[in-house]
Amino acid sequence: MDTYSIIKSLHVISVIAWMAGLLYLPRLYVYHCEVEPGSEASKKFKIMERRLLRAIMNPAMIASWIFGGYLIHEIDAMSQGWFHVKLLCVVLMTAIHMVLARCRRQFEADANTKSQKFYRIINEVPAVLMVVIVFMVIAKPF
Repeated sequence: MDTYSIIKSLHVISVIAWMAGLLYLPRLYVYHCEVEPGSEASKKFKIMERRLLRAIMNPAMIASWIFGGYLIHEIDAMSQGWFHVKLLCVVLMTAIHMVLARCRRQFEADANTKSQKFYRIINEVPAVLMVVIVFMVIAKPF
C-alpha cells in the first residue's frame, strides 16, 4: 500500500464520519425543538449535540480537509473542471457545519428561535451536496 492510497482511505473515512454527523445533528435539533427548554430531555439533547459536534464532526471535518488537501496536490486537482464544483460543494458543506454549530450554541443557551421546519430543510442540504460531490468525483463530467 502506498501513501496516496492510505491518505485517500483516511479521507473517505473522515468524510463518512463528517457526513454522518451532518445528517444526524439537524435531526437531533428537530427533536430538541419538541422539548421544554431546561427540561431533563433538553439537557440530554444538549449533551448529545455537544458530543456529536465536538468529538465526531469537528475532528472529521478537519481530517477531511487535511487529507483532501494532500489529495488535491497529488492529483493536481486544481487544473480539473470537476474539482472546482466539488470544492464549492465542500465549502458549502463547511458553511452548513458552521451554521449547525451556531445553532448548537443557541440550544445550549436555551435561545433557539428556529422551527422544526427549518431543521428539517437544512437536514437535506448536506445530502444534496453529497450527491453532487460523489457525481463529480466518480463521473468527472468536465
